[in-house]
Amino acid sequence: MAAHSFETLGYGVEDGVATITLNRPEKLNAFNTQMMKDLIAAFDVTDADDEVKAVIVTGAGRAFCAGADLSAGGETFDYEKRGGEDRAARTREGVQRDGGGLVSLRIYDSLKPVIGAINGPAVGVGVTMQLPMDIRMASTDARFGLVFARRGLNPEAASSWFLPRLVGVQTALEWCYTGRVFPAQEAFDRGLVRSLHAPEDLLPAARALAREIVENTAPVSIALTRQLLWRMAGASHPMEAHRADSRGIQTRGAMADAREGVMSFLEKRPPAFPNKVSSDLPDIWEHWAAPTFK
Repeated sequence: MAAHSFETLGYGVEDGVATITLNRPEKLNAFNTQMMKDLIAAFDVTDADDEVKAVIVTGAGRAFCAGADLSAGGETFDYEKRGGEDRAARTREGVQRDGGGLVSLRIYDSLKPVIGAINGPAVGVGVTMQLPMDIRMASTDARFGLVFARRGLNPEAASSWFLPRLVGVQTALEWCYTGRVFPAQEAFDRGLVRSLHAPEDLLPAARALAREIVENTAPVSIALTRQLLWRMAGASHPMEAHRADSRGIQTRGAMADAREGVMSFLEKRPPAFPNKVSSDLPDIWEHWAAPTFK
């Protein structure tokens, strides 16, 4: 097990799979500034650790995440009144950067595949932080709510980019307009989650999927695949994908992983891919630069 500790998270690595557990069960894992920091740091850890080949995110206790911690009452979202060094550090040109958005963007940049194991109620940022995860699996006890309009707010965590891509504009608007809390079955029917599981079967199912990735695929190929599919979701033309694909195939085709992938298939044996994400991930993105907040 990896030796990393976080104030609001549980963290462990076993058989190539890191499990990040939102761990404020007495608050239904409500999201606060410390959880934001911890989640960003946890994904820094998983990216840097070549022993980690897949990541599962779940919640402790009966909830996944009940949304923002509302213990400050009516001033919860009034940044000027609440102040503080953390918020000052996140201000750009007079605009306070949304903490959920910082987490979503960090997950978007992950070099490892991310599976959400949604074990219970997920509301507000508890839903929107899931959207940049690659696969969401849910307990039949889970419930979901994009409740922002009912709190006098708007959707956050870059969910206006992610959510319509996952469930379509019509469903995204209905869920955000009504702000209602809906059951796991509806999340499954509308495409938000990949599968439903009895509560006791959720984590075993998530781990089985993660192990299928770990045991059969090249980590560098997975990192490139993740970048390709997420970045191309916003591309203006398939030529952008063709350029990146071509650079990737040319570069990867000459690396040891490709030789091992072919030979292990021909020799009918499990692969042992030698390349590492930390040192061998090629840059196939000519002129790519992430936009800045301004």
